[in-house]
Amino acid sequence: MPTTGERFERAVSIMERLRAPGGCPWDREQTFDSIKPYTLEETYEVLEAIDKRDWPELAGELGDLLLQVLFYAEMAKEQASFSIDDVLDRLSTKLIHRHPHVFGDVKADTSAEVKRNWEALKVDEKKKRKAEVDGIDAEGNTPAAKSEKQSILAGVSSAMPSLLEASKLSSRAASLGFDWPDVEGLFDKLHEETAELREHLKEFPAPGPRPQGRGIAGSGRTAVPEELQSRLEEEVGDLFFVLVNVARYLSVDPESALRKTNRKFRRRFQWMEDRLRETGRSADQASMEELESLWQQAKGEERAEARPAEEKA
Repeated sequence: MPTTGERFERAVSIMERLRAPGGCPWDREQTFDSIKPYTLEETYEVLEAIDKRDWPELAGELGDLLLQVLFYAEMAKEQASFSIDDVLDRLSTKLIHRHPHVFGDVKADTSAEVKRNWEALKVDEKKKRKAEVDGIDAEGNTPAAKSEKQSILAGVSSAMPSLLEASKLSSRAASLGFDWPDVEGLFDKLHEETAELREHLKEFPAPGPRPQGRGIAGSGRTAVPEELQSRLEEEVGDLFFVLVNVARYLSVDPESALRKTNRKFRRRFQWMEDRLRETGRSADQASMEELESLWQQAKGEERAEARPAEEKA
């Protein structure tokens, strides 16, 4: 039976073979930029498998995600930037350094204390890396540190999904005390932002915002002045940001919450479509009243299916 190390080395060697002369033409053509979309796709497939509690599927999806790591590391090795060994060494060093309560003599009895230590260590690591890359002046500051003074928001990538970015930005700011005193303050803010959006909607061309309706996407859409459209976008963004903070207060991951709602909507809508197909029709051939009635039936079906499981529990 091969060891874990042997299995890992086999995966690394397979990746090397795929990228080597005479290997796979598609794999040999890939670059760091061309692989990025697949990395994002595989990450979401991992999350979906977890949400579904499909453990056999999760094992496969984690393998696909690991493939992305091996791919990047092999391409980096080919250009003499780093190798998979450097990736593993950096990971091990980081885990030990950021867990001084396990591998050192720092005390952290709660997960909140661990998180505070972790964030402080991350900031310290970034300062050291900048010092190594940029050099240090006579006062001990790097050029970047003098201009930026190492913002607490540094390190929150703007490339991540916007809900996740909003959650991380607000969490970082909250760690310095820039936060609402309680969840009621957030609901007050939500009301305020909703009122601001409604105020801007008074300028919306008559007859006001309406569903686009059926047919070709965008057809029949009311022409909105660019300046007003920009303000509406800003206000909607503000609403999302407040909702993300509500989720943070409730210890709910907004990304996961919205994914679950998306799946719920997909499940119910497809149930409606199936019922309509049984009558030889499609959703665009049904009235709004019938669609609403079917939607309520779909919700009822889900509640009925969930009830026996709850009773068993």
